Amino acid sequence: MKRFYKDVTIAEAGDGGWQVQLDGRGIRSQGGGQQIVPTKALARMLAGEWQDQGEDIDPRRFVFRDMADFAIDVVRADRADAIGNLIKFSQTDTLCYRGDPTDALFKRQEEMWEPLVTACEKRHAIAFSRVSGIMHDPQPSETVDRLRTILAGLDDFTLAGLQTLTALAASLIVGLEALEEGADADALFAIANVEEDWQAELWGWDGEAEQRRAMRLDAFRLALEFVQAARA
Repeated sequence: MKRFYKDVTIAEAGDGGWQVQLDGRGIRSQGGGQQIVPTKALARMLAGEWQDQGEDIDPRRFVFRDMADFAIDVVRADRADAIGNLIKFSQTDTLCYRGDPTDALFKRQEEMWEPLVTACEKRHAIAFSRVSGIMHDPQPSETVDRLRTILAGLDDFTLAGLQTLTALAASLIVGLEALEEGADADALFAIANVEEDWQAELWGWDGEAEQRRAMRLDAFRLALEFVQAARA
């Protein structure tokens, strides 16, 4: 698609929100709703994506727009379903499944994972079960109920960003920790990626695998930027 606009601006919208305008006209989400975001900081990020487009529009460069539209068109439409999808990650959370205690990897997992799990438990008054081995062990019902309450307290845009963070980390614990002030995207991604990085240390990086890791890390960074701007 050819670029069809010249001026990209932002303007205040209803209920204290903000909206990107192209040649003075407010943008709609891909689902047809008004694309109104909660903060000026996020509106500026969305406007930057439109401003940075060249003569031909590249949809792949609308990372923040897609997350905003997901918040508006999907999360807002059915918050219970969005929360349920996040809860599913807790049942197979990477940080709760450790290797055999006799394996060398187990020590690395304990060193990298346990401090984050413990911090999350203390911060949210919650208890996660840990498993050694690959046998599935669902989280206690009390833990699931507490997670549901925590997630229900988040706004639509934070839930949208959290979905991306959690999926990339294969860990709701990592996703929740990414919402904390001062969160370090690179450090959190390294924690989530312990097993892959361990294998790479032993056997070396495959070129394609290394490229995939870099792309996932970049996506994780952008999702964290989105969440931070939405909550600014």
